Amino acid sequence: MFYRIAADVTVLLHFSFVLFVVFGAALVWRWPRLAFAHIPAFIWGGCIEILGWICPLTHLENHLRHLGAVSGYDKSFVDHYILPLFYPDLWFPAGFPRQGFILIGIFVLLGNVTVYFFLWRKRR
Repeated sequence: MFYRIAADVTVLLHFSFVLFVVFGAALVWRWPRLAFAHIPAFIWGGCIEILGWICPLTHLENHLRHLGAVSGYDKSFVDHYILPLFYPDLWFPAGFPRQGFILIGIFVLLGNVTVYFFLWRKRR
């Protein structure tokens, strides 16, 4: 039971991190010092998607699920939890295309760099 709860808490932490990666620049607009945490986070998030890596939090969740006698998954966190919210399996029966993950990563990087550019101009 403990491992299942720990895995669920890991999912919540992971989902919060993904939200921070995507929308954290809006928080930096209000609290500029948060940039020291957000910049490495969005670079990490973008690189994970572009390079096809699996986040260590995904490995931790799967490990906890196995310890709790529940099967894990072999996809990325985004592929397993987030994409089904937007793209049902019937849209991509063979799975979400690799190019789509690359575009997600580029969107994360360029979107955040754009916001930081405007933040930088505003401060000057």
